[in-house]
Amino acid sequence: MTKMKQTSVRKPLYQPVSGPFHVDYAPDEGMVLNENPPRFTWMPAQQEDDAAYLLQLSTAPSFEESTTITMGPLAFNFYTPGEVFEAGEYYWRYALVLAEGDSMTDSDSLQHTAWSQTRRFTLPAGLAETPLPDRLNRYEGTGLGHPRLWLSPSGMEELARDVASDASSCGWNQFMANSVNPWIDAPLVAEPSPYPNNQRVAKLWRQMYIDCQEVLYAIRHLSIAGRVLHDEQLLGAAKRWLLHVAGWDTEGTTSRDYNDEAAFRIAAALAWGYDWLGDTLTEEERELVKGKLLRRTEQVAQHVIIRSKIHHVPYDSHAVRSLSSVLVPCCLALLHEEECAKEWLDYAVEYFSCLYSPWGGIDGGWAEGPMYWTTGMAYVTEAINLLRNYTGIDLYRRPFFQSTGDFPLYVYPPDAMRASFGDQSTLGEPVNLKTGYNIRQLAGVTGNRWYQWYYERVKSNDPGTEGMFYNYGWWDFNFDELVYRHDFPQIDGEPPIGIEPLKWFRDVGWVAMHHQMEDPDNHIMLLTKSSRYGSISHSHADQNSFTLHAFGEPLAADTGYYIAHGSSFHRNWRRQTRSKNNILIGGAGQYAENNKVYNMAATGRIEEAYSEPGLSYVRADATAAYAHTVPHLQRIVREIYFLQSSYFVIVDSIDLTRADSVQWLFHAVHPLRIKGQTFRINGTKAGLDGSFIYSSSGELALSSTDKFEGVDPAEYDGLPKHYHLTAETRQAVSHRIVTLLVPYRMEQPKYVPYFIDDQDHGLHLYFTEAGITQKIEVNKAY
Repeated sequence: MTKMKQTSVRKPLYQPVSGPFHVDYAPDEGMVLNENPPRFTWMPAQQEDDAAYLLQLSTAPSFEESTTITMGPLAFNFYTPGEVFEAGEYYWRYALVLAEGDSMTDSDSLQHTAWSQTRRFTLPAGLAETPLPDRLNRYEGTGLGHPRLWLSPSGMEELARDVASDASSCGWNQFMANSVNPWIDAPLVAEPSPYPNNQRVAKLWRQMYIDCQEVLYAIRHLSIAGRVLHDEQLLGAAKRWLLHVAGWDTEGTTSRDYNDEAAFRIAAALAWGYDWLGDTLTEEERELVKGKLLRRTEQVAQHVIIRSKIHHVPYDSHAVRSLSSVLVPCCLALLHEEECAKEWLDYAVEYFSCLYSPWGGIDGGWAEGPMYWTTGMAYVTEAINLLRNYTGIDLYRRPFFQSTGDFPLYVYPPDAMRASFGDQSTLGEPVNLKTGYNIRQLAGVTGNRWYQWYYERVKSNDPGTEGMFYNYGWWDFNFDELVYRHDFPQIDGEPPIGIEPLKWFRDVGWVAMHHQMEDPDNHIMLLTKSSRYGSISHSHADQNSFTLHAFGEPLAADTGYYIAHGSSFHRNWRRQTRSKNNILIGGAGQYAENNKVYNMAATGRIEEAYSEPGLSYVRADATAAYAHTVPHLQRIVREIYFLQSSYFVIVDSIDLTRADSVQWLFHAVHPLRIKGQTFRINGTKAGLDGSFIYSSSGELALSSTDKFEGVDPAEYDGLPKHYHLTAETRQAVSHRIVTLLVPYRMEQPKYVPYFIDDQDHGLHLYFTEAGITQKIEVNKAY
């Protein structure tokens, strides 16, 4: 708390307007708060080389001294207080601390600009209490010795005693056999060579980061095993690897600017080696490793804080992930030795406490989709564990971390394939193991038995994939097992019987509908989205899209293959609306190119979603997503009805300022049989009957293909075909399209009869199944 004197003349404060890319001014009136203390964010007032802020919080708008707390100086434009506040109404404002000689008055002990606009908010009672210790005392009581990544010296000796009495303790024997012993005599990985002409090649890029991941495995696992077992052979092997990698050029092929994935892995490898092997190194060796570690950490810190500025614009996926994968382990290893390490660690801890996650909110959603949730959670939970073990700061108490396991549970369930959205390196594969391990971690944190069930299902569904590039190049499951079983309790799994039939992740605009998730043979799932995040980062041009997975098979599928980020498959198919179960207008989809302004503006919105007996319903508006590509669009809304937990009715309403055609798209991994206004898929376990039961412009023209438009055929040569249906309208100013989708088990085909009453200004559609008739009303197009 800083005491201030009042003066009559102050330099004005610049208060920029927050845009779609930037942090908000928060909290503000009408915002729903979910933790105490509130998190404060504002737009920066100047370049931050020497910026500092004061923040005032008061119970009165006049900010009288007796009602006001002044906090600061604060280094950045975001802040988490170190104390919990009483429920009630509050007012806040901020000011920029002035550099010496920059003041219009010299009467204050700490000069600052005029105060900002005053904002008001209400702090409810009963919120999660998640204060963050102040910078001055944040690391009090932390030890000066090593190791400190994962285990303390005493914790290391305790583990040594445990494994001496029981070699299987915490999975130690599996860790030794599979993650330590292979590296003892393995040849050292060579420093990666440059790309040809220094132009990135996807295959070489991937091999480079896998090579660097192996370096991390070798150093981390040999070091831990050597110290725990007091084994000179293992320590010698670890030291050989560490000094080898310390000799690599910090400004070369593994620098942050050349290949950030490689850089993240090498920085982490040096951190683990420096922390666990420091006592075995000579002074010269120790200074060599420390210097290289410090430089690599500096590269990442400068990019994150100075260049990317994720506290201004938080949507840099790699920069946010590097807080977990680099700044936390590297700065913990260097803490109490390098002052800059404390500064960078403070930034990371404060970011996690205040701004994390930029991709979701209290519901636990992740706008980039479940695969990038997996990557993000893998690293952030490891970082949180390291912080909790060494500093006592427990970020798991934040509501986001308490609920985010729900996101994969609902949108990426264990039995589903090709049923989600966003970039997915595992596209077409079962849910990958790391997603299961992440949710097991969250089960240990929250005690949620459904999460443990998820982990057990994924592990049983996906054996033998540990060596796939999307696993082996990122994490080691034997190490995961060792750490989790040492640090967290075993939770008993429980099938998700009684799970919500409709789950709306309001924070990211995703809605999942489910029937009998606990039973894969009877599970029906439809997922749709319409998101404020548009097509930014790893999201696609897929507002109002849907996928349908039923009875163990993808039916309305997310088709295509993950060749590499930036491949023609990625750019021209996977990111584009034409690859989705969605709508084109005059052949044009939503914006999906590389202008981030348009990406962020290409948004959608879930207007309503609810469930009641016999019905789950969602209505979504994707008008803004087409604004750049279809300027004559006035409105496009999709309604989805899930009736009797059995069949779906989709109502699409499109209004234009001039006549145009509409293309209704559907994609499958099995051939499509077209007849009149209907289509059918017969898969291995399940099938689907689709019927276009109404189109306001007349009958639709149906066609199908097994080609991927715009994709280099060499990228999918030899891979299984996928199938794409287009149902095209005639030209009209307004369109109403009603589609009936009936999934069924192959051994139990079913038929849903319907009829239409259109005697007045609306359409009344009646559907009957199992003796129950339900009505849907649709406005006519005029």
